[in-house]
Amino acid sequence: MTKADIVNEISKSTGIDKANVLETIEKFMETVKESLSHGENVYLRGFGSFITKVRSEKPATFPKTPPSSSPNTASPLSSPQRCSWKR
Repeated sequence: MTKADIVNEISKSTGIDKANVLETIEKFMETVKESLSHGENVYLRGFGSFITKVRSEKPATFPKTPPSSSPNTASPLSSPQRCSWKR
């Protein structure tokens, strides 16, 4: 499902016009991105979580260059809540 599909579904089920729904979804995504960039985790009860995980420094070896290492990096992760996905 794409963002456009989500906008269409919400617009259809609530009667709110697509422009307002799209603006709300964009603002939600922007807020989550800003929180993650500041190192804050986002937890949505009944949906899942968005967290940042710091990956440790690792040695980087390339055949023709001297040994070096890659710095610590933070990468965003998302995980769905287990009970929300019923089969």
